[in-house]
Amino acid sequence: MNLDARREVLLKRLSELDTRLHRIEAELDEPHSKDWEEQAVEREDEEVLEQLGQSGQAEIARIRAALQRIRDGKYGICTRCGSEISQARLDVLPATPICKTCAAELSG
Repeated sequence: MNLDARREVLLKRLSELDTRLHRIEAELDEPHSKDWEEQAVEREDEEVLEQLGQSGQAEIARIRAALQRIRDGKYGICTRCGSEISQARLDVLPATPICKTCAAELSG
């Protein structure tokens, strides 16, 4: 996959996340029920939505960083060791800043 195609994949995912986060925000802004049991369920739902929102925000940050690396001509180069990130890894994780070896070291 060439760089333009990777950029398009990243921009598409960024758009999807933006839409999802706006839906989450709208759901969190909805008024609460007056019933205590329903309020408890709503609060649990809000906690899940907030976690999804935080996860989405983190992914957005990774995508924006990847787009910046594309602009800087550093996309596909591991930010930790400077090695080339495999095309197979970029196919699965287009926003990844690190190669498979560094990812294994960090997780192990």
